[in-house]
Amino acid sequence: MTTETLERGSSAEVEAAQKVSDIRQFVTFIVGNEVFAVDMAPVQEIIRVPEVVRVPLAPPTLDGLANLRGKVLPIISLRRIFGFAESPYDDATRAVVIDQGQPLGFVVDRVVSVVGVDPRQIEDAGAISATVNTELVSGLLKDVGGYPMIMVLDFSKLIASEFAGAAITSRGSAGTALETEHRTEAEVVKTSDELHLVSFEVAQQEYAIIIDDVQEIVQVPDLIVHVPHSESHVLGVMTLRNRLLPLVSLRCMFGLPTKDADENSRIVVVSLGAASVGVVMDSVNEVLRVARSDVDAMPSLLAKDGNMSDIAQICRLDSGKRLVSILSVGNMFRHAAIKAALTTVDTMNDKQDGQQERDAVKNQNDDNNDDEEQVVVFRLGKEEFGVPIDSVQEIVRVSEQLTHVPKAPPAVEGVINLRGAVLPVMDLRRRLGLEQVERSDQQRIMVFLIEGMRTGFIVDSVVEVLKVHKSTIEPAPRLSGEQTKLLARMANLEKQKRMVQLIEPCYLIEKQDLEQLAQLAVE
Repeated sequence: MTTETLERGSSAEVEAAQKVSDIRQFVTFIVGNEVFAVDMAPVQEIIRVPEVVRVPLAPPTLDGLANLRGKVLPIISLRRIFGFAESPYDDATRAVVIDQGQPLGFVVDRVVSVVGVDPRQIEDAGAISATVNTELVSGLLKDVGGYPMIMVLDFSKLIASEFAGAAITSRGSAGTALETEHRTEAEVVKTSDELHLVSFEVAQQEYAIIIDDVQEIVQVPDLIVHVPHSESHVLGVMTLRNRLLPLVSLRCMFGLPTKDADENSRIVVVSLGAASVGVVMDSVNEVLRVARSDVDAMPSLLAKDGNMSDIAQICRLDSGKRLVSILSVGNMFRHAAIKAALTTVDTMNDKQDGQQERDAVKNQNDDNNDDEEQVVVFRLGKEEFGVPIDSVQEIVRVSEQLTHVPKAPPAVEGVINLRGAVLPVMDLRRRLGLEQVERSDQQRIMVFLIEGMRTGFIVDSVVEVLKVHKSTIEPAPRLSGEQTKLLARMANLEKQKRMVQLIEPCYLIEKQDLEQLAQLAVE
């Protein structure tokens, strides 16, 4: 073999190696009746379409937000972006996860394949610009995968056009999320002559606890560990954020007939010092602001030592037609049922970990208090939303005597008389652009103070008061200008398979509507 032959062979091998190195990988997929491709580089993975949380005020092309291994993943419909007819998802439907500053899932009808493409098969999109809108197309693949021509989508341009003014990008840690405006002294409600209460129902009787004594309100878990040989009113023990919480039944404490927990049942977690107990109620009704002049001490005939001393005061509402018994948490902790429950947990802890370890856990929980936010969780349809508990003035039932006001802002449902003051009431569904529903007994009015203006917002139901660790709170994807302000953060509770969208109440009312609402309140 001559030197010339060797050189030609070596040159051919180099040329072949260069061709292999120039090969580009693309994912091809079908949407509608069209075949598209995307460069493999930004494609993170291809998954089945997950369950999503719907987001108000987002573009209609957004299906919602999903949880992908602890991270929030927006799911976007390519059919809607392209204006194709809707089609139900099936076993072939996939979400192509593409990283554009933040992972985004784009729903396609079917993924065809991953193909290697020679650069000579790639043509500039300008070749078809005279007949096709190529703004979202970065190139064309010719004779690839059995298709004569495949359009390569430019997802950065697609996102920029679809979410103009609110590009979906990562915005850093939750600590850099939207800052809440400082309230002026005029916006702070003076509560020295009022009691702030959480009211609930047991055996068709209404009770209440001062809100400062309530740590949180949670749903009854599927698993309650029943403790052998414990008192009958001790329901058992549940785990709440890595600590044991004893549960007692208020029905049993008061000697009332037992009742199985249902979807309305709630656990009110009350505390006295380092001790915490979950008290099971039939349902939680509302948050009340009550004038102290409407509160009387328990009649001396009933205010005796023992278990009856749990009720310390009686609250008179609706001109005395509605009586609410106010429970004393201090007295409750002296109740035989509470003592038995605490003893049960102490015994379990002693057997499991020993006194020294329990103290360490307690100290750790105390240190973690600053790392938690307390939010009131409510529902609109199937989706859960939350607001800081400090922002909620009170929660009341929806009045049947809601007075409709002509020429009011579009989201205003009417006004109600709340203890002699006119309260404008808005429908939060309408404010967030959601579908309207008929009134129901579960609906509540949540009252906020916004720019010095007390305003009520109708929600489908109030679920619980929840402590959320700040590590689970992250900036929500920026989907629209209004959504970015109003729904700036999200609590991603992965272990509970929940996403709670956190609302900034100060943005619930448009500035141009504040003056009209103020006028309604004085008329």
